[in-house]
Amino acid sequence: MAKAKIDKELLLRVAANARLNLAEPEIKKFLPQMQAILDAFSMLDEIPDLKEEPSFQPIQLKNVFREDKAEKCLSQEQALSNTKHSKRGYFLGPKVVE
Repeated sequence: MAKAKIDKELLLRVAANARLNLAEPEIKKFLPQMQAILDAFSMLDEIPDLKEEPSFQPIQLKNVFREDKAEKCLSQEQALSNTKHSKRGYFLGPKVVE
């Protein structure tokens, strides 16, 4: 793969995307720095392809929750049996709207 070359036009376009106004001395300073960064990343192209899937996590993710199974649930009377705040078969809470 051919190495990409950073020129003044590309640097100014990147600076505009970052909403930076670069002066001429800054452009002269940043051009070789940007090229060095790009050259460093281009070394990654030289790594042999190991046929591995890309990973965005440092460790493999797995589901730690139990499988969801339908089971017998409480009746309405059982659910309300431990509260003293119920009315007409429902839990009674504080008034929300005045």
